Amino acid sequence: MEKSIYPCIWCDNNMREMADFYLSIFPDTEIVDQNQWVVVLKMHGQRIMLLNGGDMFRPNPSCSLMYLTPSEMEVESIYNKLIDDGKELMPLDSYPFSPKYAWVEDRYGVSWQLYTGRENDIIQKVVPTLMFVGNNNGKAESAINYYTSIFPNSEKRGILRYTGQEGETAGNIQHAEFRINDYLLMIMDSSYPHNFGFTEGISLVVECNTQEKVDYYWNKLTSDGGEESMCGWLKDKYGMSWQITPTVMKELLQKSHKVMEVMMTMKKLDIKKLQEAAD
Repeated sequence: MEKSIYPCIWCDNNMREMADFYLSIFPDTEIVDQNQWVVVLKMHGQRIMLLNGGDMFRPNPSCSLMYLTPSEMEVESIYNKLIDDGKELMPLDSYPFSPKYAWVEDRYGVSWQLYTGRENDIIQKVVPTLMFVGNNNGKAESAINYYTSIFPNSEKRGILRYTGQEGETAGNIQHAEFRINDYLLMIMDSSYPHNFGFTEGISLVVECNTQEKVDYYWNKLTSDGGEESMCGWLKDKYGMSWQITPTVMKELLQKSHKVMEVMMTMKKLDIKKLQEAAD
């Protein structure tokens, strides 16, 4: 069953170039949809959207994509391609948590964590991983509780805390996993000084098959300090960007250019008005 949640990468009008780059690097990856606005990849059956948004926003390491595989050779192969015109954030090496791991920022600014793990432990090949820095540092656990309280079919899958010996705040989250609507996310705190935080550079898309669900997620995620944006975009109280979109959006956009015109006037998306624009 296709997941209703998936990541979106903001592109500087180069989404097809980026798509071709990822197709050349990651196994079992294909383009499943494209138009003038987006390219949708499927990587091991998981959707990743590339959006031609312009130069307003860039991805950064506050939201990285963890790629999990049982193969050390696969990690090395992907690393050697991603590092071309990219930047190393953690070197390719053996670590206590993984026999072969690297953290790479590719040529487009997208951060990938390449992780070797046991095949039986890998329940999702690509996992968005949130790093809580700056004013968010220390709030990762509250974020887990917040997100799992909003989405159905959610669970907390374990927390590894800092001991204080790492130069981090004891008790903060070193690594944790949780699922929302059966979609796996990872999360961590970092007290080191960073010159980045959450932006629209990487967002999470939530597809909804009814207006009731659109309203529910929109109201929940904009409450308690969240922020409404345009075209179904919002920021939650931690600054993480979400797109709350109808499942029928692709179908409606194909029917009439008026749908896009109407959507551009909306904050929260109204399915009925979008359908009227399509007719």
